[in-house]
Amino acid sequence: MPIAQLSSGMSLAYDTFGDPADPPVLLVMGFGSQMIAWHEDFCRALADRGRHVIRYDNRDCGLSTGFEEHPVDLGRFIAAVSSGDLAAARAMVPYTLTDMAADGLDLLTALGVGRAHVVGSSMGGMIAQRMALTRPSRVLSLTSMMSSTGESAYGAATPEAQAVLFAPRPTDREGYVAAADRELVWASKRYGDGAALRDLAARSYDRAYRPAGVGRQLGAMVLDGSRAAELRELRVPTLVIHGLDDTLITPSGGERTAELVPGARLLLVPDMGHDRPRELWPELVGAVAAHTESRTAPPTEPRTAPPPESQVPPAAGASSTPSSGTPVAER
Repeated sequence: MPIAQLSSGMSLAYDTFGDPADPPVLLVMGFGSQMIAWHEDFCRALADRGRHVIRYDNRDCGLSTGFEEHPVDLGRFIAAVSSGDLAAARAMVPYTLTDMAADGLDLLTALGVGRAHVVGSSMGGMIAQRMALTRPSRVLSLTSMMSSTGESAYGAATPEAQAVLFAPRPTDREGYVAAADRELVWASKRYGDGAALRDLAARSYDRAYRPAGVGRQLGAMVLDGSRAAELRELRVPTLVIHGLDDTLITPSGGERTAELVPGARLLLVPDMGHDRPRELWPELVGAVAAHTESRTAPPTEPRTAPPPESQVPPAAGASSTPSSGTPVAER
């Protein structure tokens, strides 16, 4: 697994698919999830549409740099946020969502990529929004998938989904894998697949079991706050994709994102929850490929340094009908 050493001192694990001469698409994963949650076959399908696909582990996840020397007590953090003591909450979290966005852009620089199409899922959508807001000149297009704006009035999880999100997960491998079935609460009602969830949990556990990073990532996500005012001024071509079955970030999160960003397109996908069922890949890949089709291929940048392959050091309203016949609402 290649590891890019960034100019910031961070180390990010990454993987690529397709021809480097094709337009680059950077895939940004969500809260607590490793890059392998972007399934290899999904990445290859997008690469087969003429895109150079780059996926990576966010900081504090997978094989990228961690911050184990900064433990976060989630109970204290949530209490501080709930009481309005944001200064105390910020003091607990060693980095911000803007820092996480900078990681992805620094990875592009390390790979010699000047500009890229950015696709983010869930918290990854929030990171992708931050990339477009802070460095719009480097983002050819934005796809915000199953994400939201940071406004508490939109995209709120159902009580059942929230309970699963914050429920402690067993630390032993067998228990950890079995607990993945809980995530069916926010999965596609039609295509939800417990076996696929358990397979991803097993591969993630074996690759890099690092649960402590979840609290720090949550802190960065929560403290980013509302991006609404900034999104109203965004001029990056934007596609918003959201599943109608999503109970973790409910569809109003995607609808609000598309409402705020000038000219954004909204695809509301029936039978999609807070997941990407294989049965819907033709629609999702097709939507991303179409959104990135008309953009000019970006120039490359000189690498800051060749990213060595090494182990990470110890961490400090109208509708259309896609090819499969599944209706997709578009606005």
